[in-house]
Amino acid sequence: MKLMFSLLLFAVSISVSAKEINISDTNISFVAPDEFQPLSQEMIDIKWPQKNAPEWVVGNSTASTTIAYGLKNNDNSDADLSELMTYFKTTFDRMVPGIEWIKRDIIQLSGKRWLYLEMTSNAVNADIHNIMLLTSYGEEMLIFNFNSTKDDFPKYETRLRESIQTIQLPN
Repeated sequence: MKLMFSLLLFAVSISVSAKEINISDTNISFVAPDEFQPLSQEMIDIKWPQKNAPEWVVGNSTASTTIAYGLKNNDNSDADLSELMTYFKTTFDRMVPGIEWIKRDIIQLSGKRWLYLEMTSNAVNADIHNIMLLTSYGEEMLIFNFNSTKDDFPKYETRLRESIQTIQLPN
């Protein structure tokens, strides 16, 4: 029953029109690769078993490449993004096995400043390539995580980077 309710909530929470995805109760949208579909709650629970699962996830048929996104109750609207970047680097360096940083930057996207973190790391069953984007949205933190196995990343890299460029926030 809980799973059915969660799946129903998930289905209502996003609307997928062709490739465009709109985040529930916001005017935030982005375009995902054509074949990406919403992951079931069961698949989300398997992929993120530590109870820190994202609100919404779309991905390929095997969930080896996904785009996770959501809003967190962390008001970072007044945060200095350079300090936030240092915080995430320090925290990830301690907690993420085998982390190798590719890029850490502050970028401009859809009229806002975003923290951009790109890294590879070791997971239990595969090596991972992550691109994380974080910004403020009202009094919440908006997070996107473009996540792929290292084996899949070359196949999806161009489409994931194109998807990043399609993120739209309301003015």
